[in-house]
Amino acid sequence: MLETLTAVVTETVGDSAGGWDTAGAIPLDVLRGLGAKGVLCAEVASDFGGLGLSGTDNGALTAHTGALCSSLRSVMTSQGMAAWAIQRFGDRAQRAEFIGRLTGGELAAVAFSEPGAGSDLAAMSTEIRREGDEIVVDGAKTWITVAAYADWIVVFGRYAGGGGVVVVPASAPGVRVRPVEHPLGCRAAGHASVTLDNVRLPAANLLAAAGQPVVMLTTIALTYGRLSVAWGCVGILRACLAAAAEHAGRREQFGKPLLRHQLVARHLAELYTAERTATFACENASRAWDARSPDQVPAAVLAKYVAAGNAARGAASALQVLASAGAAGGHVVERAYRDAKLMEVIEGSNEICQLILAEHAAALAG
Repeated sequence: MLETLTAVVTETVGDSAGGWDTAGAIPLDVLRGLGAKGVLCAEVASDFGGLGLSGTDNGALTAHTGALCSSLRSVMTSQGMAAWAIQRFGDRAQRAEFIGRLTGGELAAVAFSEPGAGSDLAAMSTEIRREGDEIVVDGAKTWITVAAYADWIVVFGRYAGGGGVVVVPASAPGVRVRPVEHPLGCRAAGHASVTLDNVRLPAANLLAAAGQPVVMLTTIALTYGRLSVAWGCVGILRACLAAAAEHAGRREQFGKPLLRHQLVARHLAELYTAERTATFACENASRAWDARSPDQVPAAVLAKYVAAGNAARGAASALQVLASAGAAGGHVVERAYRDAKLMEVIEGSNEICQLILAEHAAALAG
């Protein structure tokens, strides 16, 4: 199945990734088509219309997609994270209602960050409250991937002294979506700010885990997102390595291929090492994920930290090798250079990952 899915992604993207990046959008019919085929959240079980991939196989699919188009991979991360949140926090009826929509071609964003609560998600102020048979949502979310395309927005906020997760139709009265103009990276991923003003919904849209601690809810959802981003960064590294190696073997300077110049060869060696190291970290995290190991959270953070940092440095090395040949707008390396930097700040910045890993190391030592 994995081979079939990677072929579907390859055929769908074709040579369009650069154009999508320049235009700042992926055609909606492309996204809905992939969603209806189960590609965007391939880990979802067949009971809900999904393909039932393991975390390891889904990681491989995510890396393949990331090598072709980081914007499409970002959509995949968002859709998968939305499905995972509903699976973990919803009851049987909610899972049946909402996950089936996400495997049927509808699109979902996941709304964590706010103008005053980025890395510090415990400081989020979005309010979810119950009024009779309705749920009312008020708040503002910023830099929400896929929100510009979304049929549904899975909103995290405060509820009854703890946290809550509510599934909000993007078309509901009181929801306003404003696309981010000219984002640095993943320009076609549908980044947007979302305002929720007295949004009234049926109580059934509030997922069953409501009232649990905010940090617990966000950590469970972010673990999926961090692992998906990490695999996407592996894809960025693979695309950069392929482009740099091809160019260095073909381009001649001073009477010999660039590959035969030791300082250029060093870049290729470092790129290869970065890709292999990121892959091993992701494989380890996916094994922990599939086994539902107690170590799955730190393993995902480690994979994200290693892969994102390696992708940012690796894309810079690839650009150094290709020079002006890789600097044109829409070129795979030019896109990678911008996309990879963004990966160092989303789903937990490098600094947040370091703090989490330091706490984990201290706990192990203690």
